[in-house]
Amino acid sequence: MTETATFAAGCFWGVEKAFQKFYKDEDIETKVGYTGGDDSNPNYKKVCTGTTEHAEALQIKYTPNDKINYPNLVEFFYRMHDPTTINSQGPDVGTQYRSAIFYHSPEQEQIARKVTSEVQEKHYKGQHIVTEIVPASEWYDAEEYHQNYLNKNPEGYECPSHFLRW
Repeated sequence: MTETATFAAGCFWGVEKAFQKFYKDEDIETKVGYTGGDDSNPNYKKVCTGTTEHAEALQIKYTPNDKINYPNLVEFFYRMHDPTTINSQGPDVGTQYRSAIFYHSPEQEQIARKVTSEVQEKHYKGQHIVTEIVPASEWYDAEEYHQNYLNKNPEGYECPSHFLRW
């Protein structure tokens, strides 16, 4: 049975690339888009103004197994970005670059909160994780040229804060 996970961790190009690279041997489907805001017709230009309240986000469709399951996806989300900065990742600043987990069920919320607590204790003592853990809202696919952007444009911009921390 296919499940959905939705994360925001800065510029969606790098987030998508990180998940695709780490889970390259798994059967996952990724797409980038906008969620968490109040504009019912978002596009990249509008989202970049910060007025829509949407985050640039990654949606992952996957079939759970031993390697790819929701707890592992949440932990990887924390490994590949800085969850301690409010509304920014590296040089990318604005609400659209916030750290957020958009859960799709009460079980996902419980797992996200548990993993967040574990990651806070183990990896971020002295710093505070500011990641929002909120219900998934309407999803809007980003424009086609954003999908798999760094695979199509290997020299394209990639946020320097997207790297594995442990």
